Amino acid sequence: MAKVILKKKIDASTPALGDVKSYARKIWLAGLGAYAKVGQEGSEYFQELIQAGQTVEKKGKKVVAEKLEAANAEIVEAKSEVSTFKGKVEVQLDKVEKAFDSRIASALNRIGIPSKHDVETLSAKLDELTALLERVARKS
Repeated sequence: MAKVILKKKIDASTPALGDVKSYARKIWLAGLGAYAKVGQEGSEYFQELIQAGQTVEKKGKKVVAEKLEAANAEIVEAKSEVSTFKGKVEVQLDKVEKAFDSRIASALNRIGIPSKHDVETLSAKLDELTALLERVARKS
């Protein structure tokens, strides 16, 4: 069976076509209005975003500066504590070293080994005796 396609001529003067044209024009105008409004408000919105970004950037820089200052203060405090501790350790090491030297000297003295001071004293006396002998040798 063959289909029959009927084409109906639409007259430009029919009210339905006029309504469609009117509606299409309104849609077109609404689109143009939306485009214009977005263009105008979009620029204003963009400027607001820039200002908000600048505000956030300033706050961020301030926070970073505060954190950096706090960290530097902690570093200075830690250095001070380390210096104080280092000084105390050096004092204690000096005490330990002196005590060790004293005990070693005492132990060496007990077994008959002379100390550095004893050797120096003996050396000074020997120098005096040598000088005295040289004077006596010259006189005779």
